[in-house]
Amino acid sequence: MPRPVRCRRVEFLPRFNYFFPGEGYSDEVILKVEELEAIRLKDLEGLMQEECAQKMQVSRQTFQLILEEARKKIADALINGKAIRIEGGNYFVGSCKVVCRECGYIFDSDLSECPVCHSKNVGCAKGMGKGHCFRHRHGKLEA
Repeated sequence: MPRPVRCRRVEFLPRFNYFFPGEGYSDEVILKVEELEAIRLKDLEGLMQEECAQKMQVSRQTFQLILEEARKKIADALINGKAIRIEGGNYFVGSCKVVCRECGYIFDSDLSECPVCHSKNVGCAKGMGKGHCFRHRHGKLEA
């Protein structure tokens, strides 16, 4: 059974989410928001792969897979005259939220203990601690 996909951090949400080649296009590709972020960081900003992975809070290998998939989709659209729709994916903007399992308080993931009751029994608020985000494995916050 594959493990659940963890959310990827993005700093940029696109202002435009649909591009098409003009008349005569018949199909489209779906580019996920995190795939666009990988293209932005690597190809537009010119960052090293390690820096890109850190910014997105994923491993280098995961970043490489995201980038390869994005480039493949863009190449398919350009070569075959397909539209590009940017939507969906597994991402969060800024910092993800953490829930305290003791008192239920929800706060930013930059803290490893609850600011209200000081419990260290915290986990990802998405799915209420089921480990969906990169920094939250097995329901526990990682530094």
